[in-house]
Amino acid sequence: MIIKETTWRPLIEGAFEDRTRLDDWSTTRAVLDTIAALDRGDLRVASPAEDGSWVTHGWIKQAILLFFAVQKMETTKVGPFEFHDKIPLKTNYQSAGVRVVPPGVVRFGAFLEPGCIVMPGYVNIGARVGERTMVDTWATVGSCAQIGKDVHLSGGVGIGGVLEPPGASPVIVEDGAFIGSRVVIVEGVRVGREAVIGSGVVLTASTTVIDVTGPSPVERKGVIPARSVVIPGSRVKRFPAGDFAVPCALIIGQRNPNTDRKVSLNDALRNFNVPV
Repeated sequence: MIIKETTWRPLIEGAFEDRTRLDDWSTTRAVLDTIAALDRGDLRVASPAEDGSWVTHGWIKQAILLFFAVQKMETTKVGPFEFHDKIPLKTNYQSAGVRVVPPGVVRFGAFLEPGCIVMPGYVNIGARVGERTMVDTWATVGSCAQIGKDVHLSGGVGIGGVLEPPGASPVIVEDGAFIGSRVVIVEGVRVGREAVIGSGVVLTASTTVIDVTGPSPVERKGVIPARSVVIPGSRVKRFPAGDFAVPCALIIGQRNPNTDRKVSLNDALRNFNVPV
């Protein structure tokens, strides 16, 4: 199918403002074709720019939201399992060159690049998972999240979905990152290439990330720089009721250039004398 953004986009943007336009079959067809293109990997919700930033394509997120409006609830049976939902399951894994282990679930409209492995986890509509990436047991990849190549999402990792507002940036985990067990990343946070996120770290748009590698702490929010090694931390904050420790994330160093890209989390943390 030829991608017809110049045709699909105005129809989708118009219907997002006025849902009655979905009564026109050409508009509904544009929504369905856009989601099918997402499923094939011909479109993506966010894409990297030449300057290293990311561009979010809000009209595609609008198409996902409209897809829920045009789809009907259906019952699907897979062996002993029964599902009742509006969005079908993704299919044709063998031809795509990916491995999905029962009872892993990937929704139609998500795209898995060749060599991707999904253990018994979950990948939602609009998400994209890169080549050779592992979505480990009970890890979840939320709507529209962009996961790069050679990433390891360890057991129980929660990657949040960001559908609304349509212009909001999704969660982005760039190539080669290692995300430790039970890490939570939400609200459009961006994790840079080959970063190592230690077990139990929680990253939200409001989480303070403190670089403690220099003589003075450096604070940031929403972005983990490339190759950073990050662990959970806490800081004291004053409230009307008193001083209390609140969670933060600590950048304690950078990955060693000689370290293999598939370094284990334990090895990366031992390099910085962090007990594991």
